[in-house]
Amino acid sequence: MSLRRRTIPGKEVALDIRVVVGDVTRFRGDALVVNLFEGVKAPTGATGAVDADLGGLIRKLIRTGEVTGKWGEQTLLHTLGKLPVSRVLVMGLGKPGEFTLDRVRIVSAEAVKQSRKTGARQVGTIVHGAGTQTGTEGFNAAQATQALSEGAVLGLYRFRRYKREPEDAKEIQILTIVEREREKVRVMAEAVRRGRIVAEATNSARDLVNEPGNTLTPTELARRVRGLAGRAGVRCQVFGPRELRRLGARALLGVARGSQEPPRLIALEYRAGRRGGPHLGLVGKGITFDSGGISIKPAENMEAMKGDMAGAAAAVAATLAIAQLTLPIHVTTVVPATENLPSGAALKPGDILRAMSGKTIEVINTDAEGRLVLADALHYACSRKVTHLVDVATLTGACVVALGTLNSGAFTSNQALLDKVLAAGRAAGEKIWPMPMDVEYDELIKSDIAEIKNTGGRKGGAVTAAKFLQHFVGDTPWVHLDIAGTFETDKEKGYQPKGGTGVMVRTLVNLAVELLAE
Repeated sequence: MSLRRRTIPGKEVALDIRVVVGDVTRFRGDALVVNLFEGVKAPTGATGAVDADLGGLIRKLIRTGEVTGKWGEQTLLHTLGKLPVSRVLVMGLGKPGEFTLDRVRIVSAEAVKQSRKTGARQVGTIVHGAGTQTGTEGFNAAQATQALSEGAVLGLYRFRRYKREPEDAKEIQILTIVEREREKVRVMAEAVRRGRIVAEATNSARDLVNEPGNTLTPTELARRVRGLAGRAGVRCQVFGPRELRRLGARALLGVARGSQEPPRLIALEYRAGRRGGPHLGLVGKGITFDSGGISIKPAENMEAMKGDMAGAAAAVAATLAIAQLTLPIHVTTVVPATENLPSGAALKPGDILRAMSGKTIEVINTDAEGRLVLADALHYACSRKVTHLVDVATLTGACVVALGTLNSGAFTSNQALLDKVLAAGRAAGEKIWPMPMDVEYDELIKSDIAEIKNTGGRKGGAVTAAKFLQHFVGDTPWVHLDIAGTFETDKEKGYQPKGGTGVMVRTLVNLAVELLAE
């Protein structure tokens, strides 16, 4: 069974993922991927069948210690005509007790990347960790197949829009998953479909994060989102400066004053499911470039601030994936989009803004602009009567100091919703760490001349930023995800590329599934 889908942006993906019934030793292509757990002396199953056709080569290499099955190990074997493929790639899976669905994604990504390096265009693979012979527990063939599909699509991602590719650029065209049992194929094909949708959505978010600020202005972001939403059957509204003044979005308009690019408030709505069911609100910070404004940032690494709209990219991509998956849930997504630049008209430290909610804000630092635009977006989302609210934002350097680049920070007014977000993150392989929200932190953002101020100083900066946002969600169950440390990476590893990661897209999709299970 062959599945070939279109990406969220509407461009056809080069990679065609197929699920077929057959014997891996009869697969015809350029490369075949099998696996081995650490400690196995005599491979069985598909790997054992391949080993037999290779005259016991894998077993010999195990005896000599050249193949160990340790996690991360890759062994490329030339078949010399003994199999219909020219190469076999043996992937080490590590210890069975440590093998997880996220490791399936990583193994899949590393395998396809290695195969691409060799010039392979047609690659066959078995599903890692789904058979009873692996000794693993906790996930089935469908889950492993979805993870494999996600890993392959995520792993092959490259942002090449501004590079001229050579005519002989290597690219895998077909990935064939070979399964012995015919009764599993339909379920596995559906798992591939799901995996493709969420992975392509993540890649769509990566594309947006990697775009330069001179291309992806607030106007262009809104234009692209409108186009994507139209193709996915999602309602899209875009509000410009005139409508924003009418809405009273003075916090967003205040941040936008320093830029010649007009701001946009983008609202998506996907309506499905039963009346009275969950209504998920997603809010994503959409600062398309952040210089810090009058409180200007240091020049070093400022170019990374083109990605200060990673929260917006995640929220939008997740919404469109939910629509493509036809999940029976109501979703409203809000993106406040603007640049934060210094100019004669720019917001100044000491200014006071009145947010859409009516609350007054003293601006202490113009580089704490994300929480200002989110204040209006969160209030607008709550006005749409959402029952659960999650915002995603590259909000604070303080969160990076606290958690580094491995975990996103989570802050909440509702433990039950946080538990669902954490479970959704675990399923996606995206690490999230809960942070404190003690009431005493509120003292740090009290203002002498307004109701609140937009920063509480260096101490507990990630927490006081979340405390600021809490003022604009009312009684709505809410979780704030600070992805300042996880929205990009400085080197390629596993299924994560260098650059934008698309973090939280898959978590938010999984959250929608979690809410439907209530």
